[in-house]
Amino acid sequence: MRRVVRQSKFRHVFGQAVKNDQCYDDIRVSRVTWDSSFCAVNPRFVAIIVEASGGGAFLVLPLHKTGRIDKSYPTVCGHTGPVLDIDWCPHNDQVIASGSEDCTVMVWQIPENGLTLSLTEPVVILEGHSKRVGIVAWHPTARNVLLSAGCDNAIIIWNVGTGEALINLDDMHADMIYNVSWNRDGSLICTASKDKKVRVIDPRKQEIVAEKEKAHEGARPMRAIFLADGNVFTTGFSRMSERQLALWNPKNMQEPIALHEMDTSNGVLLPFYDPDTSIIYLCGKGDSSIRYFEITDESPYVHYLNTFSSKEPQRGMGHMPKRGLDVNKCEIARFFKLHERKCEPIIMTVPRKSDLFQDDLYPDTAGPEAALEAEEWFEGKNADPVLISLKHGYIPGKNRDLKVVKKNILDSKPSANKKCDLISVPKKTADTASVVRTMGGRMCLAGLGLVLLRAPSVLGIGEYCPHGQMGLSVKDNLCS
Repeated sequence: MRRVVRQSKFRHVFGQAVKNDQCYDDIRVSRVTWDSSFCAVNPRFVAIIVEASGGGAFLVLPLHKTGRIDKSYPTVCGHTGPVLDIDWCPHNDQVIASGSEDCTVMVWQIPENGLTLSLTEPVVILEGHSKRVGIVAWHPTARNVLLSAGCDNAIIIWNVGTGEALINLDDMHADMIYNVSWNRDGSLICTASKDKKVRVIDPRKQEIVAEKEKAHEGARPMRAIFLADGNVFTTGFSRMSERQLALWNPKNMQEPIALHEMDTSNGVLLPFYDPDTSIIYLCGKGDSSIRYFEITDESPYVHYLNTFSSKEPQRGMGHMPKRGLDVNKCEIARFFKLHERKCEPIIMTVPRKSDLFQDDLYPDTAGPEAALEAEEWFEGKNADPVLISLKHGYIPGKNRDLKVVKKNILDSKPSANKKCDLISVPKKTADTASVVRTMGGRMCLAGLGLVLLRAPSVLGIGEYCPHGQMGLSVKDNLCS
């Protein structure tokens, strides 16, 4: 006999907003007209792009810092234009990347207990885009590999550890890129573009593996993400402006595996995917609901589960990684919904009577350990995420600081180093000289009061100190 209702352990998943005292209040969420989520979350911090006069800024709050946030609370504010996208590093809970209208990507190291002063100096500035940078996405398994996409229709993949752009895909997209998604092991990316194409790209070979024209025929923005099994899930609009979702097999993109029409609304659907449970959560910008679907191998492949509804529309949404959830309460997802003036956590749970650890809800999940180093990935190696068990909960470990070792620092562009040539010099002369030598730049030590008038044979011809003293041409280009 045919079952009327499909059996699924996630059929009764329900969402619940937390109480008011557990929200983050009095936050001026950014009003920039850009279709990113404006929020990024990890097991330690929640980061929110906020309004900032004269530049771009985002808040970074420890998860426990709920309640009213003071207007003078420190921000991360090194960009000269509005911040458009932020993304936490999956392998270091204190490192976050940001892309901005000022055409740069910046990578920041957040102190372990959060900010006490506003942060203006990034660990590294990545310059390579000629127009605003709207997308940043860390590699899922390789350490220090960061992807950025800009309105110059280019995708750049960086080695953050050296501050270099190693792959530049600037001729694959004829129009604006709406989003970019890595696959499970980070060997491929898929993109959705304004030319209505969904592309699957091998970034290291710099070639398009699969492509679908008019994946959704509507003119409004699309989204495309990779699923754990290698299929691609897209959201978009039909010609009649109805919102659609579709499932594609990259090996044959002629016809979708499944195509569903949902409703008529203008809000772009932001998909959030949980590879452990195969559930996709769709959050529409400007909607007041979160719909969720289960992806399976049996027809119709995309199964509607339920909808979480609230009164207020959402400006953006952050999605907590699995290791940040409370396994004792059968919590399978947590969202951070942005209102106009606050951020409200929403908890998704599966009701269970038992207090024991539920193995079926929590298979081993991706941990914070990187499976590869950046150099290994660029050389062609692939690796699946390093999995951890959540049986006894996740306890964040000590993160190592992000260190950037710039290659060929003498050949770097002068604009990248915004420091003035004149530096303040400490009183200890010997130490100062060694410090300046290690920096390898062209610096003046006139502030020391050391004027060497001897050894005319080593004076540089035509070398003058900016302070009017004679120049000394040595290996480090120091003048005294």
